[in-house]
Amino acid sequence: MFGFQSLKSFKNRRIQLASKQDIEPHEIILDSLAEKQEKEFGFSGRKLEVPLMQKIIKGFYLFCFFILLILFCKTFQLQVIEGKDFTQLADKNKFIIHQIQAERGVIYDRNFEQLVFNKSTFNLVCQKAELPESEAEKKKVFREVAGILKKDVGELEKEIEESESDQVLVAANLSHEELILFEAKIGALTGFEIGSNVVREYKDSEVFAHLLGYTGRIQSEELEGTSEFYLVNDYVGRTGVESFYESDLRKNPGELRIKRDVLGNAISEETVSLPESGNSLVLWLDAELQRKITAELENILQNTGTKKAVAIALDPRNGGVLSLVSLPSFDSNLFQKGADEKALQALLNDSQKLNPLFNRAISGRYLTGSTIKPLIASAALKEGIIDPDKEINCHGQIEIPNPWDPGNPTIKKDNAIHSWTNMRKAIAESCNVYFYTVGGGYEKQDGLGPTKIKEYLELFGWDEKTGIDVPGEIAGFIPDQTWKKEKIGEAWWDGDTYNLAIGQGYIQITPLEVVTAFGAIANGGILYQPQVAKEIIDGSGQLVEQFSPEVIRQNFIDSQYLQIVREGMRQAVTGENSPQASSVLLNSLPVAVAAKTGTAELGKDHYNNWVTVFAPYDNPEIVLTVMIEDVIGVQAAALPVARAVLEWYFTQEQE
Repeated sequence: MFGFQSLKSFKNRRIQLASKQDIEPHEIILDSLAEKQEKEFGFSGRKLEVPLMQKIIKGFYLFCFFILLILFCKTFQLQVIEGKDFTQLADKNKFIIHQIQAERGVIYDRNFEQLVFNKSTFNLVCQKAELPESEAEKKKVFREVAGILKKDVGELEKEIEESESDQVLVAANLSHEELILFEAKIGALTGFEIGSNVVREYKDSEVFAHLLGYTGRIQSEELEGTSEFYLVNDYVGRTGVESFYESDLRKNPGELRIKRDVLGNAISEETVSLPESGNSLVLWLDAELQRKITAELENILQNTGTKKAVAIALDPRNGGVLSLVSLPSFDSNLFQKGADEKALQALLNDSQKLNPLFNRAISGRYLTGSTIKPLIASAALKEGIIDPDKEINCHGQIEIPNPWDPGNPTIKKDNAIHSWTNMRKAIAESCNVYFYTVGGGYEKQDGLGPTKIKEYLELFGWDEKTGIDVPGEIAGFIPDQTWKKEKIGEAWWDGDTYNLAIGQGYIQITPLEVVTAFGAIANGGILYQPQVAKEIIDGSGQLVEQFSPEVIRQNFIDSQYLQIVREGMRQAVTGENSPQASSVLLNSLPVAVAAKTGTAELGKDHYNNWVTVFAPYDNPEIVLTVMIEDVIGVQAAALPVARAVLEWYFTQEQE
């Protein structure tokens, strides 16, 4: 009988199979019982248990080993290799760096009258990285912000999410009511903060607009393409000296590090660096002179029914710009905080086509008329074309032979009959016939010709930028034979030379080029670069940089020749030997002056009216050019302005 004893005898025995797999003895008994059960009940309960193969076990162990190795390597990478980077990222989550805006330097006139001020405003800025992670929370914050700003929440959300910048300026120049509401709720508006900002406030803004310029908020594309020193709510110089001296007026912002707890609440602040205030400008500008010129120009525009005018005053001793006025002007404060949107839009639309933003003094090109004659006289003397005392008989016109129709000569008229005229009288009375003759030649008298005329006008700087420290300057234009052939398709005729010699035809010069050239006549032959800024000072008033006079060129005309020209301009004022002198209105001024007028014909009964004056005659300290644009009829519009300004200027100086 197969009892427990028998089973015991099998217990510690093994049957070695050919396949090298071991089967326990008790497994044989189980298999026999399973086979008997299958016969009795018709189903198999057999379950032969076979141990796992060695290869599978080894594979499992190897798999576990590799998983552990990968985990170890990744842990090593995160903690050792990249640990420093992740520590810095953690610090960034722990600390917020806020930039502190640097205050912009201010601007003074030559007498230290402050013309530009800084004024604080408040903006709402979104820090996108700090917005709530939960969409529901984020939308809740957006609804709250939009409600205070009375803005569509969809538009607000779109504006923020589509911005490529991490900082988004949501609202600039918050009103008092908005500021109070945001200050009360800012703790719950995660991702939003109130930032202070400094904007410009311009004194007598329309008087100084074209010279000082204005600032405007930096655009996102500019922010991306510029240095890190600019913030999303910063203002930058757009025009005038505000733009030209941007890097001097504005310096680097400071940094404030704010430590936060795990909930994002600020728990401490640390100033990393203090903001560096910008330097200030001191200009050559005489603010009172600028105001006086503006008032006189506005008065003459009203009296003549015209709309546009320019006046520039220079110091001929160094090129310092004492005044620069372009009318119509504009209110530069419109581009700053609290701008009247309707007024700003009207300015930009310019329905009357007056273009008040256009700086006529440096960017407008005009026919000069007889203003050119002192320059032609200087060139004729330098080239030895004519003796200054030689007289030419003016009959009121010259006749140019017409080879195609001898019976119909071309007539070039003068404004009057001047009779026998030498150079001084020709300048004083503005005799066209005399300058037709020395410019283009007539009868037995040789002339300069177009090539020499252009050469000397270029020496006076009439076809190049002067280099003034105000953006937007353009160069004048002097025509020649090549230009006319290429652009108009016609040959250059004698009539073109005659026109050029009296400032008519195709010539186009800026008012700044005119006053700069006359500065050289006044000072004996030094062509200075016009300079608006006199010096740069720091916040404590200490000198940072002083600008030395810049000479464009000198000694291109002999001083004795310029003296003859100056005598002619003086004679225009005194009327000595010149019964038709053009500027006798100035003879009653407190000091002796010299002047040259100009009337450039634009069309039927329309003229640009010019005058340029320097004073005092023996030791000039001011050169003033005035141009009234598109005057109807031949009338002395510029001369009364010059007289009123210089009378005031020298009366004030004597006081």
